[in-house]
Amino acid sequence: MRGTLYIVAAPSGAGKSSIVNATLARDSQIALSISFTSRAPRPGERHAEHYHFVSAEQFQAMIADGDFFEFASVHGDWKGTARQSVEPQLAAGRDVLLEIDWQGARQVRDKVPDAVSVFILPPSRAALEERMRKRGQDSEEVIARRLAAAREEMSHYGEFDYVIINEDFDTAVSEMCAIFTASRLRTAAQQQRHAALVEALLADDSDATG
Repeated sequence: MRGTLYIVAAPSGAGKSSIVNATLARDSQIALSISFTSRAPRPGERHAEHYHFVSAEQFQAMIADGDFFEFASVHGDWKGTARQSVEPQLAAGRDVLLEIDWQGARQVRDKVPDAVSVFILPPSRAALEERMRKRGQDSEEVIARRLAAAREEMSHYGEFDYVIINEDFDTAVSEMCAIFTASRLRTAAQQQRHAALVEALLADDSDATG
């Protein structure tokens, strides 16, 4: 049975990574794909744990070699998901989660139409700015650029299957877990997962006794 691909997107500062990490801590059935980026690491970020950090030249070389499942320019830097991080795991029946932006999400949906997508929104624009500043990781110039881009990013929420409002963190995590659970209970997935059971339940008893 092929794994399910999950897409999670949000504007910077909406709490996407925190929600995803907390959700994955509860759900061991999903593997997080570590993205590649051309930007420099922020304080506390580690290579191959938060991102695969590469130079802009290395990123362009990977694009030319067709190494990416999806990629996009985000806030002036390149971000992308390597094919080797996604396709082999899905083929092996492993669920995979991508933390990407709306541009990458469009590319993924074109390739995997049955991917399950989630967009995370902040409770207000003021809360979004406050969260960006509390991180203490970006300059005023970067914060201003991200806030300017947030409105455009949030305008694409309607392209996603589910929307979570991150007003209360624990509630948002519970809602994300509920989406994963509901996805696994879809009829098509259950038919594949429990094919033998369904066949036995629907067997015509007269065939065995007649």
